[in-house]
Amino acid sequence: MMTDGALGAPADRPLVRVVLADDQPLIRAALRMVLTDAPDLELVGEAGTGSDAVRLAESLRPDVVVMDIRMPGMDGIDATRLITAGPSGAQVVVLTTFDDDDYVYGALRAGASGFLVKDMALDDILAAIRVVAAGDALIAPSVTRRLIEAFTRHPEPAPEPAPEPAPAPRTLGGITGREHEVLALVARGLSNTEIAAELVISVATVKAYVTRLLTKLDARDRVQLVIIAYDAGLASGSR
Repeated sequence: MMTDGALGAPADRPLVRVVLADDQPLIRAALRMVLTDAPDLELVGEAGTGSDAVRLAESLRPDVVVMDIRMPGMDGIDATRLITAGPSGAQVVVLTTFDDDDYVYGALRAGASGFLVKDMALDDILAAIRVVAAGDALIAPSVTRRLIEAFTRHPEPAPEPAPEPAPAPRTLGGITGREHEVLALVARGLSNTEIAAELVISVATVKAYVTRLLTKLDARDRVQLVIIAYDAGLASGSR
C-alpha cells in the first residue's frame, strides 16, 4: 500500500493544478489522458525541459509539478531546486526510471516531495499527486530500498566539514525514544498504518509522532525525515 489515504478526493475540494515536465511526448500523452479524466486534477501546463518547467511553475503557480530527471539542458534536479526555492509554492513529484538514474537522493535533497518510477500504475501516480498536493510526501516502496542503498554507497559530504563528526544525538536532539523508533520505521519506507502495526499503537498516534518529528527536526515533509534519519546513522544500513 502506497499511502494511508483514499485514492480519490472529496467533490468539494479545489482542483489540484498540475504541470507535467518530461521530454518524452508519449509519457506526457499518457499522463495527460489520465489527468484529464480525473475530476479533482487539472493539467495546466506541459514542459519538455527543466528550464521550461521552472518558467511554468513561476507563471502558472501549480500545486504539483510532475518532474522527469533526465531532460535536455537543465535537468530535473536543478529544476526541482529552483522550483522549491522559488515563490510558486509548488510541490515536486519526481517521476523517472530509477534503475537508470544515480541521482535519486540528489532530487530529494533538492526538495522533491515524492519520488515515483515510470513503471508504476497510472492510478498510483495520480494517487501520489493527490498525496503530495495535500502536503504529505511519498516515496514508492521499491524506490525506498534503492534510496537507502544510494545513501549508503554515495554519502554526500557536509559543505563545511567539522573537526570531528557530529554525533547523532546532536542531529536528533530533543526527540524521545519512541520518536526514534517511529523515525527509524519512516526511514524504512513504512506507511503510518504499517508503523502502527509494528509498534502496536493506533494510526492516529503514529500521525501525532510524525507531526512532532517534523516540528522538532525542522523537516518539511516525510522525505526529509528519511534523509535526516540516514544522515544521522539512526536507521539500519545507514552510515
